[in-house]
Amino acid sequence: MSLKLTEGAISVILAGGNVDEPVVQILGHKKLAGTNTGSDRFRLLISDGRHLNGFAMLATQLNNQVTSGELCDFTVVQITRYITSMVANSEKGERRVMVILDVKILASGNEVGFKLGNPKPMTDGAEAEAVGPQQAVHNKTVQPKPTANRPASNVSVLSSPGGSVNTHPISSLSPYQNKWVIKARVTAKSPVRTWANARGEGKLFSMDLIDETGEIRATAFKEQCDKFFDMIEVNKVYLISRCVLKTANKKFTNIKNDYEMTFTSDTQVIPCNEDTAGIPTLTFDFTPISALAGLESNAIVDVIGVCKSSGEVQTLISRNTNKELKKREVMIVDQSNTGVTLTLWGTQAEDFEGSTNPVLAAKNVRINEYGGGKSVSLLQSSVLQINPDTPQAHKLRGWFDSVGATQEQENISGRTGVAGSGFSANWMTLKEAQENQLGCGDKPDYFTSVATVLIVRSENSLYKACPTEDCNKKVIDQNNGMYRCEKCNREYPNFKYRLLLSVSLGDFSGNQWATCFQDTAEILLGVKAQDLGDLFHDDRQFQEVFHKAAFKTYIFRLRAKMENYQEENRLKVTVTEARSLGTMQEHNARLITEIKEMAGIGNSVPYGN
Repeated sequence: MSLKLTEGAISVILAGGNVDEPVVQILGHKKLAGTNTGSDRFRLLISDGRHLNGFAMLATQLNNQVTSGELCDFTVVQITRYITSMVANSEKGERRVMVILDVKILASGNEVGFKLGNPKPMTDGAEAEAVGPQQAVHNKTVQPKPTANRPASNVSVLSSPGGSVNTHPISSLSPYQNKWVIKARVTAKSPVRTWANARGEGKLFSMDLIDETGEIRATAFKEQCDKFFDMIEVNKVYLISRCVLKTANKKFTNIKNDYEMTFTSDTQVIPCNEDTAGIPTLTFDFTPISALAGLESNAIVDVIGVCKSSGEVQTLISRNTNKELKKREVMIVDQSNTGVTLTLWGTQAEDFEGSTNPVLAAKNVRINEYGGGKSVSLLQSSVLQINPDTPQAHKLRGWFDSVGATQEQENISGRTGVAGSGFSANWMTLKEAQENQLGCGDKPDYFTSVATVLIVRSENSLYKACPTEDCNKKVIDQNNGMYRCEKCNREYPNFKYRLLLSVSLGDFSGNQWATCFQDTAEILLGVKAQDLGDLFHDDRQFQEVFHKAAFKTYIFRLRAKMENYQEENRLKVTVTEARSLGTMQEHNARLITEIKEMAGIGNSVPYGN
């Protein structure tokens, strides 16, 4: 076996030079003490045949090659990607450390079986060997200044006001480095979020960063949030330094990095307007919609699909913050001929227009499960792209326009599903819901019914609420022109009207009393709460609104839950969504599908056998 190491490579690299793909031998490895189980780091003892280097760090993505035995003692490898970094040392001030990012195994340690050459430990003199403009190592010309198209090495850039800056790949970052600069593109930025608890209050925002080697999440708190939020823009490239790195919390992101960054008072962020063509844009790892049904609830995935239909914007009240939330459910489908409900929130829900059937690409969405079906929902860290200019999106558009628009997709968000339905399914008649005792368990049950509004009670349908945007608490009339909100602990000279409607719904199987809150109540009545409040003192016009609302048919999404009231259990049914039947086409399509299922039409076993 003829193996030749790149003699002299270690001294050149540790003196700040560059050697193109050096060949070295591994003579030992050591797991660093005090690291977490999920982010172990290994230090390697490597030899170039002339010198030894015991401070070569292995990138975490190569850990499995150590634990599997591939990088055992005496293995000869070619280092195809690496960087160097200056690390503080208590004895010598600073030491240059080599971080190995990728290797090619030339011969396993079991095949070699012995140490090649007679390498000596690096001495201070050896480390200080001068590296000229060009240094020959085994007949290879070494350039001490690496080129910009090699992301594995330190890259010289001229994008900062202060001159050139050596940047590091994201994949090489670890808590064991204390001096680094990354050049990265912002692919996503969350809104500012606030919190308040017993320890105090504060604010934060997060962003996702990407370069040629990987991704990482960065978060700015309090003063740093105020300082950087307006400055940082999505899709722009920045030079970022002086952040703290810590182990990433995988519950909140699927970014493939063991670490995440936190901004500090020393953090520097400089816009980079030159030499950014090599920095990639947002990358996706799409999961086919048909595969979502087999994944666990709360998993974080990327999905892409065509919006086949969209529901109306709904208003919810958060149980944790009591704030008003806006959401919209849309049905997306893909070439697997499967559909899933995607939930949009906030301004994305309010501004979304689905009538043109846009292609939606969503990164970092969470899988939800109830009623036996799976759906996906955007998070604050999610990224949504509408009609992205990518090959996958163009292919999906072609499929939908030629085939998908006229096909009936399987809806994994419900039991039967309707092609084009923005509602989660679990369709039932009112009697079936009662016979199945929906709502009698520990958790609420949801079902969808087509029903007609029989009675709408006008009594106690309106109440005066706190006028602040984030509070809907009922106010107390002080009888002096002021209205007090106990939750806000303030008095106001005005109020806003809110609806709390009680309706009787009926279908051919039976009837059910249900409660409607603001948004669904306004849909059924056909007027806004404030407009209805203006009619309160004109009884004839006021009652006319309720009379006109009766005997209209809708598709209802209903929530059933047993609640205890004055030591008595009562089933409470709430309308969470209401949508007009329109032309009845969708409803008829579902009925035809159910008839075919009951008749066995299309099954492998002929009907009647």
